[in-house]
Amino acid sequence: MSARPEFSGGARTGDTVRIELRVAGLVQGVGFRPAVARVAAENRLSGFVLNDSRAVRCELEGSRSGVEAAVAAIRDAPPPLARVESMHVESIRPTGGSGFQILTSDGGPQSGDRTLVPPDIATCADCLRELFDPADRRHLHPFITCTNCGPRYTVITDLPYDRPATTMAGFAMCATCTVEYGDPIDRRYHAQTIACRDCGPIVSWRGPGAGSSPLASAAAALRNGLVVAIKGIGGFHLACRADTDEVIARLRQRKNRPAKPFAIMVADVAAARRIADVGAAEARLLASPAAPIVLLPARRGGVSDLVAPGLREVGVMIAYSPMHHLLFAELGTMPLVMTSANEGGSPIVFRDDDLNWIDGLADAVLTHDRPIHVPCEDSVIGLDGGGNELPHRRSRGYAPLPVATAGGGSGPVILATGGDIKSTFALRGSDGRAHLSSHLGDMADPRTQDCYTSAQEHFSFMTGMAPAVVACDLHPGYATTRWAQRFASDTDGIEEIVTVQHHHAHAVSLLAEHRRLGEPVIVVTYDGTGYGTDGTIWGGELLMISDPARFTRVGHLAPFALPGGEGAVRQPARIALDLLRRAGIAFDEDLPPVMAIGAAGLHILSQQLERGLRCVPTTSMGRLFDGVSSLLGVCEQVTYEGQAAIELEHLARGGTSCSTVDFEISDGVMDPAPVIGSLVAGLRSGIPGADLAAGFQDAVVRATVRAAAETADAAGICTVGLTGGVFANKRLSDGIARGLRDRGMVVLTHRVVPCNDGGLALGQAAVVAAQRSASSAQERSGLCASESPAR
Repeated sequence: MSARPEFSGGARTGDTVRIELRVAGLVQGVGFRPAVARVAAENRLSGFVLNDSRAVRCELEGSRSGVEAAVAAIRDAPPPLARVESMHVESIRPTGGSGFQILTSDGGPQSGDRTLVPPDIATCADCLRELFDPADRRHLHPFITCTNCGPRYTVITDLPYDRPATTMAGFAMCATCTVEYGDPIDRRYHAQTIACRDCGPIVSWRGPGAGSSPLASAAAALRNGLVVAIKGIGGFHLACRADTDEVIARLRQRKNRPAKPFAIMVADVAAARRIADVGAAEARLLASPAAPIVLLPARRGGVSDLVAPGLREVGVMIAYSPMHHLLFAELGTMPLVMTSANEGGSPIVFRDDDLNWIDGLADAVLTHDRPIHVPCEDSVIGLDGGGNELPHRRSRGYAPLPVATAGGGSGPVILATGGDIKSTFALRGSDGRAHLSSHLGDMADPRTQDCYTSAQEHFSFMTGMAPAVVACDLHPGYATTRWAQRFASDTDGIEEIVTVQHHHAHAVSLLAEHRRLGEPVIVVTYDGTGYGTDGTIWGGELLMISDPARFTRVGHLAPFALPGGEGAVRQPARIALDLLRRAGIAFDEDLPPVMAIGAAGLHILSQQLERGLRCVPTTSMGRLFDGVSSLLGVCEQVTYEGQAAIELEHLARGGTSCSTVDFEISDGVMDPAPVIGSLVAGLRSGIPGADLAAGFQDAVVRATVRAAAETADAAGICTVGLTGGVFANKRLSDGIARGLRDRGMVVLTHRVVPCNDGGLALGQAAVVAAQRSASSAQERSGLCASESPAR
């Protein structure tokens, strides 16, 4: 990116020059204007800087060397949280003014591409030091922020980003804050969320006890084993102590969440090390400005086993808001369960008026009067064997930043509606960037659909993009597909709705984030459920993609049955029985799935399988993991998405593979029957379940590496991608990646968006953009051909 000013006629008077500089990217809400003002002062320049809806715009006047030095500093050393994507410099006539000003922002155009909305950022080290400094005037103030930290996305109501366009508009600055806000050398110079005890929001307590303060009351309630709803940056959490079985069991019962793991919040990285193994990469991620939940190997005895039943890791985040830090100042090293304040599948509560959504879940409420404009859940990140980030949920700290994709920009604005679970959506503009929403939840709940609609409207308003094309999943029964149909019928200007096959979207999502669109790649796409082009349920697919607009299915898992459809997902023993039948193994009473089904159920299922009644065919790798989990007696009743496969994965982490039996592979079809037979033999010979689980996963690794490499070699392709929710399994993803690299392949895995359905919307948008681009090219080609005789 070049931004060296060129000075020509009329733009200089003697040694004085003046330029107009426009800087686009993540440049609002990150202290960019104050930084420009400081650079101008350091170089003795006059002029001004302001926000408009698309960029930061400034004029700089002074000596040629001073202006050049200022441009270089702005380009090469922007504020820590800024992301400069483009700089445009134009010489203009000097005006002879003196002094440098931050001017009132220019609203500018209300349509088209606008500047990026920054994500919420954890409390910075400077604010944290002041928070606990008795001599500082913001000592123990729960809303301390500066230009380098604090809420952004969740409080911004409009652009340009100024205080009147935030939920802080209702809090008039006191005289002292006003001075700081206007002082170019102050860290809070034009910090839009600036506040202090005299002018800021107020914390309040609704619950038992009367401590010295609301925070002291909340800490006492938590120590006493109560469940407290706490209003944070993007919504309410339900919090309770994480070291006591009885308290967590009570929360699970109230929330109807019998087994799904809870996240833990602790005071700092040192406290995280008391409950989990934290390496250097993990520590950096925990303490990063995004402050996500990080999946870490759990230490025995650090927290109650009920936090993450059956799992060997725990999701940990450190305190990221001033109120959290103050709460832990009262609690000390006590770890807290910190889970979204909602019932299973419903959206997070973020308004005090909606606290009735969680009636009966919390014993008390710690809240405040700063409104949250947009809800935003915590992000969840894992790390692979090489210390690289593996997003599981992209939300607070990352959303709503866009993902730039290869292929350039053209065509209409595309709204991609994503999937039903782990729902997110994307708006792709004419510049080729896809703006991704935060995690919105399970679309089966009507309240989630309402939040989804509100979030989409807000996104369109903030980006200035009105959708013309809607992309949705091929599955006709998806709630997001039906939402897309309603949206298109109720919205002016929609040209068409385009359906995108589920695994095609997964694959292109991976290629888009790596900017590898248009390159030939074999993409291994393993997940739980996706509607196939043949009307069956896919999920164990090898796709060849050289053009993102289309795909070729070049391999897949051998089909098996889901007896009862969705019922088999909840009771994976049904899947296990069909796997046994296909492997030619009798339904003997010593096998765990046979015992789980029982005599009466076995009688019905035997007939159902024999006749094929309500037996949905599938090639899903996720459902194969579910069936094997039941076969080994790991999980017989699923209460949250992916539970059976997740518990099997964690069991395998403690095992050693003791089998070399492989899938049978023919013409790209991977048949697990030999492996199923080997597992049954291992069960009957007393081999530990952990070793059998490890052996099964290693067999999947070998089969995938062989099938993908052979397919790639036959097509002359040297790049293989790994995507789909099954690749949240680190043992599987690391093993397959290592095996493919050993064969000389380039391997792509997710780093920006989740491998699960949280990344679908990006792929949908990229597929439809490519299809429309190809269609336009064909139309132009046809037009040229038809006109050529006349020429």
